[in-house]
Amino acid sequence: MRHPPRSVLLAVAGTVALVAAALTPVVTAQGAVPACTVEYSVTGQWDAGFQGAVKITNNASALSSWNLTFDFANGQKVTQGWSARWSQSGTTVTASNESWNGALGTGASVSAGFIASTAGANAVPAAFKLNGTTCNTDTQPGPTTPTPTPTAPPTTDPPGTGDGPPALHVQGNKLVDAAGGTRRLLGVNRSGGEFMCVQGRGIWDGPVDDAAVRAIADWGVGAVRIPLNEECWLGLSHIDAAYRGAAYVNAVKELVARVEAHGMTPIVELHWTYGQYTGNSAGCSDVHAGCQKPMPDMQYTPLFWTSVADTFKSDQAVVFDLFNEPYPDRATSTTAQAWQCWRDGGTCPGIGYQVAGMQDLVDAVRATGARNVVLAGGLAYSNDLSQWLTYRPSDPTGNLAAAYHVYNFNSCASASCWNSTLAPVAAQVPLVAGEIGENTCSHGFVDQIMKWFDDRGLSYLGWTWNAWDCSSGPSLITSYDGTPTAYGTGLRDHLRALGG
Repeated sequence: MRHPPRSVLLAVAGTVALVAAALTPVVTAQGAVPACTVEYSVTGQWDAGFQGAVKITNNASALSSWNLTFDFANGQKVTQGWSARWSQSGTTVTASNESWNGALGTGASVSAGFIASTAGANAVPAAFKLNGTTCNTDTQPGPTTPTPTPTAPPTTDPPGTGDGPPALHVQGNKLVDAAGGTRRLLGVNRSGGEFMCVQGRGIWDGPVDDAAVRAIADWGVGAVRIPLNEECWLGLSHIDAAYRGAAYVNAVKELVARVEAHGMTPIVELHWTYGQYTGNSAGCSDVHAGCQKPMPDMQYTPLFWTSVADTFKSDQAVVFDLFNEPYPDRATSTTAQAWQCWRDGGTCPGIGYQVAGMQDLVDAVRATGARNVVLAGGLAYSNDLSQWLTYRPSDPTGNLAAAYHVYNFNSCASASCWNSTLAPVAAQVPLVAGEIGENTCSHGFVDQIMKWFDDRGLSYLGWTWNAWDCSSGPSLITSYDGTPTAYGTGLRDHLRALGG
């Protein structure tokens, strides 16, 4: 869903800065003005890698194209980048302009970023060259970046009542366990982690202790989808200190552990992201992650998935859902442009920030070595999978599945549409309906969805396990002890019947 009930957008002014890793001091010239100036900073750091940024200022004659080069001293390796074409040969890194940012007038600046691996020390490059000309001629090498505060997993496992969920992988168009047994993801969404923290009201909306998670399992639930906020996970400074960075990450780890302790599969999902969008169907005008944006942002989302994948890559029972509900089709003029934006990102018509495409996010996850199953939803708030197979990202591990959302008020909300657009996708890859629901406070529509998906052995999860007034949005429960709404009764009874 795009907007949880009771959400109040938090408008925050100020410069966004990561606090999970202290910024490396900017490297700039100290003497006479050089032909060019480069500001280099580390904007995020974790155990095996970091995110870096460069700002290039041309102090000489105007350029129609540019190449920046510098050398790493500690074996760092660039794994991906944005706003430039990044490459590395030995220790030498090269960033070349994209087609859209090659012009660099006198006094003009351009910024670009990258993600790199590191095995320890991470010294600032000592020198930079722009088109072969040395920049920052009076610069001394900067210090190594400080080590961020670690985000340790919970010291003890929470109590559970069942066996842990299996490690999953894709086999043909099925999700299977290590023994090759087919697995379906049937369950609920546990909303809250996407909006509470950014609104300064906590991390979860309602309890997530063992009793609360046991109540979910008692419905016959086999999977729990956990929506997240990228700025809270990364610890951006405008978020309340009690709800960001290590506090947020550890809370997510604890909930994932409790879900697994009760035998359920956790699906960690990126819901709200950075980037200012004020175009068609905009949910908010704020640049911060306070509403559903049309696409993930290149500035922070690859870093988010790098960190999340590093956190959970040793546990292949955890499923990664890349981005809640893409809607570049509302911003662009053609369907082809929307699907290209969806897959490739970059500069997308109608979207004012640099977009991270689904391929960028798959690459970010796989660069960590994570082989977890990855879900990618389509256009129209994940309700349109009509060209998903044509534009699907490449996954070197083969563990990619399609995600779909459907409510009674969506365009594709009938068996005829499911037969024409979903069935071809489900014939080739696993299909997971990460959100199903209706705004009628009843379950007539979800009964139809569940039958169609059951007949084909597909997965689905109801929105949402939150004690909201169902008239303001699909709510499965009236209290966190598992007391269902009329809508929730339909899902609960169905899941229990399948389990029996």
